Parts: sequence; structure tokens; C-alpha cells
Amino acid sequence: MQLKHLRTLLSPQDGAAKVTCMAWSQNNAKFAVCTVDRVVLLYDEHGERRDKFSTKPADMKYGRKSYMVKGMAFSPDSTKIAIGQTDNIIYVYKIGEDWGDKKVICNKFIQTSAVTCLQWPAEYIIVFGLAEGKVRLANTKTNKSSTIYGTDSYVVSLTTNCSGKGILSGHADGTIVRYFFDDEGSGESQGKLVNHPCPPYALAWATHSIVAAGCDRRIVAYGKEGHVLQTFDYSRDPQEREFTTAATSPGGQSVVLGSYDRLRVLNWSPRRSIWEEAKPKEIANLYTVTALAWKRDGSRLCAGTLCGGVEQFDCCLRRSIYKNKFELTYVGPSQVIVKNLSSGTRVILKSHYGYEVEEVKILGKERYLVAHTSDTLLLGDLNTNRLSEVAWQGSGGNEKYFFENENVCMIFNAGELTLVEYGSNDTLGSVRTEFMNPHLISVRINERRQRGMEENKKLAYLVDIKTIAIVDLIGGYNIGTISHESRVDWLELNETGHKLLFRDRKLRLHLYDIESCSKTMILNFCSYVQWVPGSDVLVAQNRNSLCVWYNIEAPERVTMSSIRGDVIGLERGGGKTEVMVTEGVTTVAYTLDEGLIEFGTAIDDGNYTRATAFLETLEMTPETEAMWKTLSKLALEARQLHIAERCFSALGHVAKARFLHETNEIADQVSREYGGEGTDFYQVRARLAMLEKNYKLAEMIFLEQNAVEEAMDMYQELHRWDECIAVAEAKGHPALEKLRRGYYQWLMDTQQEERAGELQESQGDGLAAISLYLKAGLPARAARLVLTREELLANTELVEHITTALIKGELYERAGDLFEKIRNPQRALECYCKGNAFMKAVELARLAFPVEVVRLEEAWGDHLVQQKQLDAAINHYIEARCSIKAIEAALGARQWKKAIYILDLQDRNTASKYYPRVAQHYASLQEYEIAEELYIKGDRTKDAIDMYTQAGRWEQAHKLAMKCMRPEDVSVLYITQAQEMEKQGKYREAERLYVTVEEPDLAITMFKKHKLYDDMIRLVGKHHPDLLSDTHLHLGKELETEGRLQEAEYHYLKAQEWKATVNMYRSNGLWEEAYRVAKAHGGANAHKHVAYLWAKSLGGEAAVRLLNKLGLLEAAIDHAADNCSFEFAFELSRLALKHKTPEIHLRYAMYLEDEGKFEEAEAEFIRAGKPKEAVLMFVHNQDWEAAQRVAEAHDPDSVAEVLVGQARGALEEKDFQKAEGLLLRAQRPGLALNYYKEAGLWSDALRICKDYVPGQLEALQEEYEREATKKGARGMEGLVEQARQWEQAGEYSRAVDCYLKVRDSGSSSLVEKCWMKAAELSIKFLPPQRSLEVVRAVGPQLIGIGKHSAAAELYLNLDLVKEAIDAFIEGEEWNKAKRVAKELDPRYEDYVDQHYKEFLKNQGKVDSLVGVDVVAALDLYVEQGQWDKCLETATKQNYKILHKYVALYATHLIREGGYAQALALYVQHGAPANPQNFNIYKRIFTDMVSSPGTNSAEAYHTWADLRDVLFNLCENLVKSSEANSPAHEEFETMLLIAHYYATRSAAQSVKQLETVAARLSVSLLRHTQLLPADKAFYEAGIAAKAVGWENMAFIFLNRFLDLTDAIEEGTLDALDHSDFQDTDIPFEVPLPAKQHVPEAQREEVRDWVLTVSMDQRLEQVLPRDERGAYEASLVAASTGVRALPCLITGYPILRNKIEFKRPGKAANKDNWNKFLMAIKTSHSPVCQDVLKFISQWCGGLPSTSFSFQ
Repeated sequence: MQLKHLRTLLSPQDGAAKVTCMAWSQNNAKFAVCTVDRVVLLYDEHGERRDKFSTKPADMKYGRKSYMVKGMAFSPDSTKIAIGQTDNIIYVYKIGEDWGDKKVICNKFIQTSAVTCLQWPAEYIIVFGLAEGKVRLANTKTNKSSTIYGTDSYVVSLTTNCSGKGILSGHADGTIVRYFFDDEGSGESQGKLVNHPCPPYALAWATHSIVAAGCDRRIVAYGKEGHVLQTFDYSRDPQEREFTTAATSPGGQSVVLGSYDRLRVLNWSPRRSIWEEAKPKEIANLYTVTALAWKRDGSRLCAGTLCGGVEQFDCCLRRSIYKNKFELTYVGPSQVIVKNLSSGTRVILKSHYGYEVEEVKILGKERYLVAHTSDTLLLGDLNTNRLSEVAWQGSGGNEKYFFENENVCMIFNAGELTLVEYGSNDTLGSVRTEFMNPHLISVRINERRQRGMEENKKLAYLVDIKTIAIVDLIGGYNIGTISHESRVDWLELNETGHKLLFRDRKLRLHLYDIESCSKTMILNFCSYVQWVPGSDVLVAQNRNSLCVWYNIEAPERVTMSSIRGDVIGLERGGGKTEVMVTEGVTTVAYTLDEGLIEFGTAIDDGNYTRATAFLETLEMTPETEAMWKTLSKLALEARQLHIAERCFSALGHVAKARFLHETNEIADQVSREYGGEGTDFYQVRARLAMLEKNYKLAEMIFLEQNAVEEAMDMYQELHRWDECIAVAEAKGHPALEKLRRGYYQWLMDTQQEERAGELQESQGDGLAAISLYLKAGLPARAARLVLTREELLANTELVEHITTALIKGELYERAGDLFEKIRNPQRALECYCKGNAFMKAVELARLAFPVEVVRLEEAWGDHLVQQKQLDAAINHYIEARCSIKAIEAALGARQWKKAIYILDLQDRNTASKYYPRVAQHYASLQEYEIAEELYIKGDRTKDAIDMYTQAGRWEQAHKLAMKCMRPEDVSVLYITQAQEMEKQGKYREAERLYVTVEEPDLAITMFKKHKLYDDMIRLVGKHHPDLLSDTHLHLGKELETEGRLQEAEYHYLKAQEWKATVNMYRSNGLWEEAYRVAKAHGGANAHKHVAYLWAKSLGGEAAVRLLNKLGLLEAAIDHAADNCSFEFAFELSRLALKHKTPEIHLRYAMYLEDEGKFEEAEAEFIRAGKPKEAVLMFVHNQDWEAAQRVAEAHDPDSVAEVLVGQARGALEEKDFQKAEGLLLRAQRPGLALNYYKEAGLWSDALRICKDYVPGQLEALQEEYEREATKKGARGMEGLVEQARQWEQAGEYSRAVDCYLKVRDSGSSSLVEKCWMKAAELSIKFLPPQRSLEVVRAVGPQLIGIGKHSAAAELYLNLDLVKEAIDAFIEGEEWNKAKRVAKELDPRYEDYVDQHYKEFLKNQGKVDSLVGVDVVAALDLYVEQGQWDKCLETATKQNYKILHKYVALYATHLIREGGYAQALALYVQHGAPANPQNFNIYKRIFTDMVSSPGTNSAEAYHTWADLRDVLFNLCENLVKSSEANSPAHEEFETMLLIAHYYATRSAAQSVKQLETVAARLSVSLLRHTQLLPADKAFYEAGIAAKAVGWENMAFIFLNRFLDLTDAIEEGTLDALDHSDFQDTDIPFEVPLPAKQHVPEAQREEVRDWVLTVSMDQRLEQVLPRDERGAYEASLVAASTGVRALPCLITGYPILRNKIEFKRPGKAANKDNWNKFLMAIKTSHSPVCQDVLKFISQWCGGLPSTSFSFQ
């Protein structure tokens, strides 16, 4: 960003008059400046001064100059200014929206100290700093202030972040404090952030960092958590002074700092993530900058100075003009100002995330902004200033934008539609669709606010061409899917998003209700459709009709009017809606019923009063009635009862209107008396429930208010006495009895005796109830009541009375029940029978009259049959043993299985007549097998056969017939039946019958007789396939005779007799048909032949026309010629193709030649212009004279050919002389040459060649040589002979070539001689270049046959030294090669040596190689694995070479697992201090300490070897450059460990040194970082256990078990180190890769540890010494003092120390003496060896020791 000076807003004064503070308003329209005399000047955005006002002191008694203004800020709505003053007060002035509005103080906040700085980041919130160090908050809404945080240091600066959600304060002690109102999810810390080196008067909070500067002339950029990012140091610049103020650009990407005469600009580089300094703005005589203010759109920066001047600068990165209509000003990487040049309006386009804006486009009729950043997409509406920024991954600019909808931008990219609502920073939604047309996408965003619905955002789009999906964009879920049978070409939601209109390609218009998911076709042809804006009224055109739906809820009600043109649009405004129609050249407006439109809108908006007003202006029509109904329903739901009453009045529902009128009066009265909503009063709510017939709800409302009487009155009014009494009972109402009496009386008065009886019954008065039931003519109810009460049964008269009434009423069953109850079975049975209650009758009979049961069962069955319940009757007939009736019932009931079951139980005579009936049923069901079985059972086999025949099941019929009839009878039957079928014209059925009895010929005859040839052919093909072709042919002839040519053609072709077809058509003169058949079925040329015959039959011009039409004229001429019809051919060519005439003459000539008519043929050849052909004809017949005659007369060029032909004849007769003469006459010496060559007469050939074609002599010579080569030795001799001839003739070059061509023919001496001769001749007689070529060619050939010396001598003749040497090398003649190199070219001596070495290497002659190249020889020994030889040879070389191969051998041995042999190598040859060997030594050590079986006296010598090698290594290291390096220290430690191991093995061999060995095992534990930990603890534990130190043994072995478990698990994390606290045994040790102790020994240890821990006799602590430390620890935990380890035991030496000459080496006196004593008593050689080593290692033994020899 760069600063460019625009203008001076306020001119500076001569003296100091500093501008104390400045501020820009949030809307960019106002700029305020406060001068030193405390006056606020107001400027507009163009820099014109428009207004001013004076500030006032807190208390006038101190005077107007008693304070300074230190802070000033505009409110977020730009209508107020807050002024912070040093007289401890903040005033908030209301300045209004327009210039010149009165300035009034609307808030004041008195403080305890001076206000030093002030910000207004959010509505109602002013943040300010005080001189006493507090940062406080003033709330303009509550007029109170509170402390945010307090410090003890003066607040020098205050700033906010870009969003205004966080504040930053700078203090006089350099502290910078951060506070967030909302950290916006950044997670950044609050509180003290930084201690700046000086007071940060210039403080700025940018997007990526905090910039602070002050009097130390340094600018420091801090990170988000206070760490220093960058420092710009100007302290050494004499031109720079202190920084006084700073400002951040609104985008947070740039910071400007003011100092003396200068503004410094820092720009943030997103790519490098650092601040970059732009060129500073230097203005002479500006003096100190005291205030900076940046316009909110980032385009202007104002600077106030010490002298009272205010300068305005333009801030921009770049500017561009877009389409000459818009100016784009990039004020920062992420902020662009878009200005409309014609209207002057501006829009600020800004990336909220700070991304760089890449490109800005203005699209959609130049109304909409589109811009990309790296990660987001910016969109905006220039008219409404609504801007959006959404996350967007770039897709290479392939997006397509649609701006048809004013609220939402539709972006289509890669099959995905994304919706962005202007003003929202989140995408509204995205869906997959391939249909980009805006007519196939409909979006509705809160277009008409509806009552009870806050947000309404819906989308309809095409999933595929026939499927529409509707999505709720708020919830992001699908609310409807429409699958249509035809392609959809237009769709649109209504404004509320509840209805969807769509039209398909057949122009049918459909309406879809989203809530009910119902689809309705409302117009079968629609050329125009549109929703009326601002309503749910629909307008469409159906041909010449204008259709309007004023109430879309009733789509069947449509208002139609005729129009005479096409609808082109809708216009709504000025209180009317018009449909614009073009009628010819004029446009006519049809006005819609605005009242109806307004009604719909009012209803949707919930304004029912307005809707009522509309409806009252309309006449009552069906449409208006529907609207009144809709309004009544909605008004009731909304409890707008007056409107509902009006609706019911209008609809003529008087009762409802009256009821609502009364309800409204109650509501109004309550409202008047108590205020509030009268509709909430309980009576009103109850009455509304009553209106909806929800009486239970009304009762509940009454009872909630304890209005029992009202609830009862309601029920009484409705005559719902039961509910009324229930309420009275529930509430214990005193009038309950009275109610009941009243109810009874009312029932009696209204003659409701039944209800009265029920009432008496419920009250327990049985007699009264019975009398009422009988009075009501309900004896059954009286009987039921009597049956339930024993006391009433006892009343005989009463019972008699009831039974009489029951019988009279024909209620016999009830009467029977009553008789049975009073134990009168006879009467009961009679009644049951009369009443057809047979179940009860049978039950009673079984108990009282068993004999009657059978009769009753039959009667029951008969009754059921009468009732048509046949299936129920069956069982009763069976019970009554009436089989016939049972069968009849089963058949009648179609219970076929039951019928079969019963029939199977009957005798044959009875059953046989019923079986066929059942069989017919199964036959009708096509269950033929069952039917067949039943027919047979009924002796009706013939019927079964007929059944199968009718069903077309001839096989089954035949099978059955064969079973039951004689074969001849079957045949007769079938043939007779077939003939019958034939008469009826049922040929297929007849065929089936014939075939079934194997008489297909009869069927064939039948079909032939009836001329059904297709069927006939089908049968012949099936039964006589061999006769099929003949049949087709026979039929073809027959049909041809009958003149049915088409059918004949079919059969001929089927018989593959296309020629017969063609002939048939030809004989009938149907040439076209003949041609068609020939073309379709004949060969490639058949149709041409037919066409030819057709043309021939026509002749003349007609033939030409036909052949031209068929495109076969040329072919026909050819065909005529082929068939020798030359006259026809000449005729055709004469008429149409004259150019073909010579060709026909030629063909005629050839024909005549074939016929032997040579003279005629000659004439025709000449007519055809082909005299040469005539010549050839005579030559062919060897009539040379005639040939010569014709050639000379007509074709002179052919004369030579005649002579050649004659010569050929002579050659065949072997008359070479005559032939040669003829050929030379014919000027063909070349042919003579060829003939001689073919005859093998090379000398004659060479003679002719030399005389007539000397140019070919050389080629002929070569050919001759090749022939000679092919003939082998004989040929080679010929070549040699030829070469000698050339040599004698002095043709040396040719002689050399000839000699070189001699190849191996079994005689290598001949070949060698020839080659040598060639070389010799070339050297003697040919130029040097040629001789060089020959020698280079001969040399390799000689080498190839093993003549290396000869080749070398040849090379030396021409001074080709290298080639000569190579020849000797290849012949392995090394001495000759060396001599030649030495004498002729010493440069090649090394070359020969190198090849000699390679030769020796390859031959494996190592011993010879040693003398030539030792290293190569050694490498060869290594390759061959001859290590001993290798080392023996290396020993004779220098020390370095020896140790290289020792290291290689050691590495090899270690890989093979032979660390012991590797160790032995170093014992033998010493251990040099080469760093490259260190890994070998470490590996030997590691393998040694890890190997099993080393914890014994026998292992001493191995340990001693390791110890001695490591000692040798350490001695060498002291003298090397590696002295005192970490590697040296590590090897010293390894030496000590090896010494301990060796000493331990020595001690194990002497009984009295057992404790020394144990101590050494324990001491080794401090080195477990180098040893396998599990093995070390195991050995220490076992050793301690062996000498009785059970505590130590238990701890060590326990640790060992823990380690084994850790090895199994693969981690040491679970180890418990508590036992080894305050010891020098390390915790951090490497995890062993494997178990070093076998399973059996591990199990022993596990058992021992378990046993000891169960006993609990041991203390689990390590023994301690006088230091209070673990006795084996070198370091005392309490003091940290380190003791020296004893050389004998490894334990720390605390007293009685014996020191050795070598520093750091000592022993405990007791242990030393004990060791010496053991040596004396045991004379152990291994212990003596230990002593000897200690003497070497420690520089001698102490004087106390004894000497031993």
C-alpha cells in the first residue's frame, strides 16, 4: 500500500497548536477533528467542512480552558460522538444524521482521574483509559461505567482489533494488556501480553500481529501471544525521532506510524508472513504527527500535526476502471472499494478472513459483484449493499452464476448447484443437479412473512429430467420428491414455499401441495403461467382462455375468460393487477379482481380484518363462499371471534352466528370488567369447545373453574342426561336425586321405556325394569335380567308372563333358556327347535333325551342347508349318518376334498354317480390327474379321455386310452375324432390327434388338401426332414403351374433352387422379378447374367437403356464378349460405348487365335490396335517369318523381340553361336551374357562383357567370385587362381581383393597364406591408407584362427604398436607383449601390467598375483574365503594393511556368530585405535556379555582375552587423537566390566573367594546400561542367594522376573524402581531383545521368589553401610560424594584404602589381603594372572604385596 497526498483539510498555524484527536464515522460520511482550542470540526467524506461545535468542561467554575480533549470516537450508528477529557469526564454528543442538526449531550460519565484515550467498538459500549491506569467501560444504555481491568500505570494508548471484539491498552511502564469481549474462537490469551522497552504511544492491532513503537525509535511487531516477530530499528538514524501515534487499516493488513516529518508504512506479506516496509512518506516542515485516523472503507488516511494542520492521503494498492462504468480501488490485499461512476455510490468489498482479493467482476445487468480469494468467494448486491463471503475451493473459473433471484445467487459448478444468500456468510445449501436453466430451479427466501413463521427458505430443483426435489434450506432436508411421467420444462414455488407449480413438455400444468404431498393437474395445455407477485393467485393461459386461480387451495375453482392473443406478462401496482396480452400489434391489459388477490394475501399474512373488508365488497358467488369458509376456519383458529361471527352470518349459518354472538358478548363483558383478552375467559373457551362438539373439553374447562352447575346445565341443555348425572355424581351434587327423577320423568314423557328400564335396572329395581322392558316390547331384555337374578326366577307368574311374551315375539331361544333355567326341559327343547337353536337343543337332548340327538342333528343339517350354510351342514349329516345328504351338502358347498373323503367311505354303487361331478370340478381347475382318477373311480374313462382331448393333452389322453382300450380302437377313435375336427376346420387339433396315433402322413395330406402349405412343410420338416427339399420343390412346381408365382418363389428358394425361380420368372416374361431373385440369392455375377439375358431379349436401344439404368452396360458388353456373343457386344458398344470397340476386337482376336484362325486373328489384332499381340502370337507358334513381317509392317519395336525369340530357340537346341549372332543383331549383348552365365560358360561371358559391356566387367567378376565361394574348395581354388592371374597382370588391388575373399574351406594354411599374401601385396604395392585397411582387416582374422604372432608382426610392420600388444595379450604371450611395450612404446607398459593382473585374477593364480599387486591378491583371498592365507600375506605387509584385513575377517566372523574367533584375532594382532574398528570391538563385547555359559571358572580365559584386548585398545587410544573422547570413556568402562568378569571367573575357582565373586556380580549391576539387564540381575541374585544374602537375592531376582515380563511385553514402562532409589543402579537401561536366561531357570527363580514372599520373613530392603547408603553404591545419596570402586570386588572403598600408582585405581585392604591369601594357599594360576594384569594396568602392585616367581 502507498500513501498519496490528496489535500490539506486544515491549514497549519505558525506555532504549536496540535490536533489532539480525530475520528471517522462508521458509515464513512463524517470526519471529526478536535483542535487545541477544544472545538470539534466536522467534514464530509469529500473533505468539505460542514459543521462544528465546542466542547464544554466538567465544571464551568474552572473555566473553558481547564481541560484537554484526549479521545474522540463515533458511535457504530454514526449519530453520536464520545469526547474524553482530562477534567475526568466523558461527554456523549448526539449530532444527528444530517448536517446542522442540533448537538445535544445525551450521556455523561464522570471519572476519578483524567481520561487519556477512548474507543467506541460496539453499540452502547465505550472503552477508555485513565491516567490512574484503569481501563473502564461506559454503557450508554444504562448510563453507568465499570472497570474492565486496572493497572498501576498511566494508559498511554488504546486500540481495538479489526472486528471490535477485543481491546489492547499500552501503559507508561511499557506494559501492553489484551482483553476480549469475544475471542471469536481464536483461543488467544487475555491479560498482560508484552513488556515493551518504552511507553507504546504508537500501538496498532493488525490481523496477524501487534505493532508497538515509542520514544526508543524502534518498531516492534509482536506475535499473537507476545513473542517478537520483527524489529525495525531506526535508533541509529539521525533523521528519525520518536514515534507518537499509529493506525491500522480497516482490513488489518497495513499499519502507519507517525513521527517527525514522516509517516512510515508497514504492509503484511501473506506469502512470506512478515511485515514489509514500504517507502516512507516524508513531508518537510510537517513537524510531529499527533493524530492519525483511517477511513472505515480504507481509502483515506488523515494525519493531524503539532502545528494544527490536517492532511488527507489516498491509500491504495492499485486502481482500475471496469467497463468504463465502475472504479475498483484496492485499498488493501483483502479490501476493494467499488464505485459506480455514474451514480457515485460506493460498496466496500472486504474478505473477513484477510484473504487476498484476486479478481472482481460485476455481472447480472451490472448489479452483482463476484470476487475470488484463494479460499473464499465474495458476492454482493450493489443495489442493497448486501455482501457475502463463503468458503470456496477454486475450480479454475468454471463456475456459472445466475442472478435471476434478487435474494440469492445461484452458482453452478461441476454438476453441483450452490446457493448463497446475499448478506449471509454461509452457503444456504448445495445440491447435485445437471440442470442449469433458471426456469428449472426455484428459490424462495422469506419473500412473504407469515404469522407464526420466522424463517422460510425453500428450494425446488430437478434431480433428473422427470424428478423434482424440494428442499428446506434452513434444516437442510428434503421435504418432497415428485416423480413425473414426462419431462419437466418449467417449475416455480409460490412465495411462501407451500405450493409448487410445474409444467411438463406436453404443456400440462401441475400443482403440488408440499404439506399434503398431493399432485393435481390443473391445466392440460398451458402456454404461459405466472404467480401474481405478492400473493398466491395464479395466472395461466390455455389456448384462447385466460385462467385465474384466486384461491389456490381449491384448484378446481378457476375463473376463465376469453382472450385473443398471447399473454406476455403481469403488472401489479397502483392498487390493481393487469395481465398484458398481445393481440396482433397492440398490447391489451386485462384487469384481475384485485379484491380476490388481496384476500389471499391478507389471509396468508394473517390480517383477517382486512380480508373481511375485502369480502364484504364482493357479491356472494361460489368463489366468495369458499373464501368466507376459509376465513371462518382461520378466524376461529386465531380466536378472532367477531370475524368468525361475521363469516358465519355471511354464510347463513344462523345458529353458529348466534352462538358466537353470545360468546362475543361474554368475552367483551369480561374484557370491559377485567381488562385483557376476553377470549381467554373460561366460559368463552368452553363455548368454543362446544362449538367444535368437543363436550368433554368444555366439561373439563368448567370443572377446572369449579363451575359444576354450568357443566350440568350444558349437558341438560343438550339432553345429555347421562353425562350430566355423571358430573353430579363425581362432584357429589345435592340435586343428584332430583336429577335422576327428572331424567326418569323425561324418559317416560318421551316414551323412552327402554332407557327408563335401564335407569331402573341401574338403580336395582328389577321388577320395575322388567315391567318397563315388557311395556317397551323388549321381552328379551326382561328375560336377560330375570336370568341374572335368582329371586326373580322364583316368581313363576313373572316367568310365565315373560316366556309368553318371548314366544309371542318368536324369541324361542330366549324362551328355551328361561325354560331350561326353571328346569322344564321338554318345553325348552320345543322352544330351541322352533327357534332353530339346534346347538342348545342337542346339548340339552344329550343330557335329557339322548334318543332325540340323531334326529336333531339331521334337522340341524336341514336347517343349515335352508340357510345355505352347506359346509356347516356336512358334519351334522355325518353325525346323523345321512351319507347321501352329507355328499350332496359337500358338493353344494364345493367342499370337494370332504366330498371325496365321504365318497371313499361309501359303497361303489352309491359313490359312482357322484365321482364324475367332482371330477368335472377338478377338470375345470386343470387338475387333470385328480380328475382322471375320479372319472376312473366313477367308471367314466371315456369322459377322462375327452377331458384330456379338450384340454389338448393328447399324450395323456392317448396313454389313458391305450391303458383302457385296444390300440386299433384307439387309432380308429383318434382318426375319427381328427376327421371330425377337420370338418369343423380345427386343423391344429386334428393334427395333434393324427400325430398322437403316429399318423403324421394323414395330417400332411390334410394340410395339402386344404392348401395349408406352411403347416404341411412344418410337419414334413419334423417327421420327414429328408423329404423337405423335395417337398418345397414339388410345391414350387405345383404353385408355378397354378400361377401363384410369389408362393412358388418362396418354396423354390427354400429348396435352394434360385435358378428355377429365375427361369420361372423368365418364362413368364417377369424379368424384373428374375433380376431381383438373382441379385438376392444368386452368386456375385448371377444378376449380371440375368440383366444381360434381359437386355439381349430386348435388343438395340432398349437394351442400352436398361443396362444403363442398372449400371451394368460395361459389364454386359464384357459378359457378351466372355460368352462369345461378339455381334451383340459390337452392337452395344457401337450404340453406347464406342471406346470399348477396340477391346472387343482384341477379345475377338484372342478367341480366333484360340480357334487356330491366325490370319483372321491377325486382322482383328491390327483393328484392335494391338499388332504386338499378333507378333507374339506368331512367335508363340514359331512362325518367325510371319512374325517378322507383322513386326516390320506394324510394330518395328517388336523386331528385336522376334530376333530374341529366335535366339531362345537356338539356345534350346544348344546352338550358342547362332543365338549369339541373333542377340547381337537384336542389340541385346546383355541377354547373351545372361545365357552364358546360366550355362556356366564364364569365359564366354567375360569375353562378351569385355567386348560389349565393359562397364559390367567388375560386377561380373565379383559375381564369378561369389559363385566360386559357393562351390567351396573347388571354388576357392578358382578364386586363388584368379587372384594369381590378377597379380601377374599387375592388377594388385583386384588381386588383394581376390585373396581377401578366400574363406576357410577346411584348409586353414591356404587361408592364412592367402591373407598373408594379401597383406604383403598391400604393404608393397598399394597406397598406405589401403594397406592399413587391409592389415586391419587381416589382423583380426588371423587372431580369430589363433595366429596371434603373425597378426602382431603384421601390425608391427605398419607401426600399429597397441594392436600388436593386444594380439600378444590375447595369445597370452605376456613376455613378448612386455618387450614390445618396453622397446617400442613405454606408455603401454602399465597397460600390459594391468591386463596381466586381470589375467592372474581371473585365472585365480593368487600366488603369482602377490608379486604383481599385493592388495589385489589379498582381495582375491578374501573373495575366495582363504582368510589364513590373506592374513599371513598381510602380516608381511605394513600394519595398516594387516588391520584392514583383520577387521574384514572379524566382521565376517561376527556375522557368522564367531565372536570368540574374532576376539582371538585381536588377541593375536593387537587392537589399533582406528575409529572404524570401534563398532567391531563394541559388537565383540556385546556378544560376549550376552552369551550363555560365561558365569563360571572355565570362562576365565575368554574374559581375560576380552580384558587384554580392551586394555590394549585403551592404551592405544591414550596415544591417539581419540584420547579422552566419549568413545575412549566407553571403552574404559568396558575394560572395567571385562576386568570384573575375569576376576569373578578367577574367584569362582577358589572356594574362599566365593563372597568376592558374589560382590563382583552385584557391582556389575551399576553397568546394566552396557549389559543385558535380565542376565546381570539373574547372576547377581543367584550369587547373593548362594552366599546367603537372601534380602539382596530376593530383590535382585524379583527385578529379574519383572524384566523377563517386560521383555515379553516389549516395554519397560511398567517397571517399579522403588527398591533401587538412592542407588547407582541405573533405571534407564536398554530393553533386551530376547530372554538371556532359559525357561527352566526362570521357573525355578519364580518358584523361589513366590515361596520367600509367602513366608514374609525377609525385609525387602537392600543392606546399607555407615553412610546410610546402599552398601554397593559408589555414590552416597545423602551427600552425593562418590567413592572409588575396589579393584577386587567393585564395592566402594570407605576406609583402609590401598592406592596404586595409576590415579583412580585403589583396593580395599581387607579384600586385597584376602585375595593375596587365597593365591598363597591355592596357588591358583588364574588368580595370579589377575594379579599380573592389575600390575600392568595400575602401574605396578603396592609395596605391601608379595612377589611371586
